[in-house]
Amino acid sequence: MPTAARLVAALLFAALGWYVSEMVKALLPPEENVGWFSEANTIISFFIGWVFVGKRAGDTYAGALGYGITAALLMVLWCAFLQAFYEMIEKSLRKQYDDPVEAVVAIFEIMIERGPVLINPFVVGTLLFGAMIIGLIVEWVGRRFA
Repeated sequence: MPTAARLVAALLFAALGWYVSEMVKALLPPEENVGWFSEANTIISFFIGWVFVGKRAGDTYAGALGYGITAALLMVLWCAFLQAFYEMIEKSLRKQYDDPVEAVVAIFEIMIERGPVLINPFVVGTLLFGAMIIGLIVEWVGRRFA
């Protein structure tokens, strides 16, 4: 059911996803082809805000900090997984894998390979601080417009 809290959560997490994606793109090597990186991560973040955070609004402010941080972790995991999945598909179309199991394992290898870029203190700090602030805003909206 659409609520003001879900809409606010979705829009704010989409904005956070876009901003952090742009930060990560700046840390990638210049020869890296990023394609629709920011756009895809924005869409994923929008749905995490709508489905996960928005429906939890109306709990407590301490809970809001918790589900904000959890949403940030979900954003990182889903975005990293889907970006690695896309890269695996590209490589599999070029026949770089011998069998399907090798391709599935490659998804997680790609995620681990790209992990150090995400551990940058500015990226982590922005993501966690932004998610906690958004959690508090969503909680306020959930109480105010419920």
